[in-house]
Amino acid sequence: MTILLVDDQLLFLESLKIVIENLTSDMKVVGVAGNGSEAIEKVDDLKPDIILMDVRMPVMDGVAATKLIKEKYPEIHIIMLTTFEDDEYVKEALHNGAEGYMLKNIPPEMLISSIRAVSTGAILISPDIAGNLIDNVYSSSRNASRDLKREIPYWYNLLNSREKRILKSMISGKTNKEIASEIHVGSQTIRNYISLIYSKLDVGNRAEAIRKAGEMETFFYN
Repeated sequence: MTILLVDDQLLFLESLKIVIENLTSDMKVVGVAGNGSEAIEKVDDLKPDIILMDVRMPVMDGVAATKLIKEKYPEIHIIMLTTFEDDEYVKEALHNGAEGYMLKNIPPEMLISSIRAVSTGAILISPDIAGNLIDNVYSSSRNASRDLKREIPYWYNLLNSREKRILKSMISGKTNKEIASEIHVGSQTIRNYISLIYSKLDVGNRAEAIRKAGEMETFFYN
């Protein structure tokens, strides 16, 4: 398994090379690069199986380099290594084709296991980073739910399910007799329901109720 290391810190590159070659017998570091642009040139010559790519580098960062490399060599597996838990970089890197996103303080044995897993097609994300992503997705979902609730008018939640069904039929232009037949009740019962609907919507007649409810028609047809 041939590996290309990409990082702008020479000491880290040398340490990484020593770790990989001392802990394995089937992995070989075939080259190193100091930035994304240099990595692209190296890939053309070396065609490595795996690239360990730093995220933040001068000239060209690892996320941009990943996109260009994957477009040309989709079979090459790329693992991003970073000291930052930047969710924006994680999503962009994975979108660009990276198969792994790990923190640089990962234990050596875990790094080796990650390389082996990615080489077989696995997608790996550091537990700390994955936790942040899940928290952000949950937070975004919760915020979206709150926004939706703010859009729902107060009167909508005052209506019970039958009143909502009747109001929906009113919006559709059905008469009291047609609505009564539809839900199998008497005409007087429908008139009583409609009076309650007027009260809850704070309107005085059918036309006002249909106009007011029609503005929120999307809730009646979901």
